[in-house]
Amino acid sequence: MQASHDENGSPMVGTWKLVSYVIEAQESGKILKVMGEQPTGYVAFLPTGRVFFMLTAEGREPDPAHTAENHAHLLDTMVAYTGRYRTEGDKWITKVEVAWNPEWVGTEQSRFFKLNGNSLQVLTPWRLMPNWAEHGMTRSIISFERAE
Repeated sequence: MQASHDENGSPMVGTWKLVSYVIEAQESGKILKVMGEQPTGYVAFLPTGRVFFMLTAEGREPDPAHTAENHAHLLDTMVAYTGRYRTEGDKWITKVEVAWNPEWVGTEQSRFFKLNGNSLQVLTPWRLMPNWAEHGMTRSIISFERAE
């Protein structure tokens, strides 16, 4: 599959399927599979400069009881947001417009990336991620493959 480019020349344009999602805990240096062995999700970079993320942890189940605890668990086992993005070298920055976590709306989220053929490797800066705040400062290490 040929890489396409957005108006800024970014070869990330297209749809990417999640392969793995781990975090590194800054204090301990441990690598943790917070989204499980087989998380699911996609990221789509549109040529118009918009990005959509929808990532979910392994083992999410419907919540027929509709309890607050189950709803909180479902929220903590996903990451979803969209906004306009721009690239600056090996980094892209998204100005978040809509997010699963309202704290992100209006912020700029920076990600470092490396493209290698049909593989996209992503590294976030160190931050306190709302989904796993109990691990303190972490950074996510995310792998995608180009989807057809």
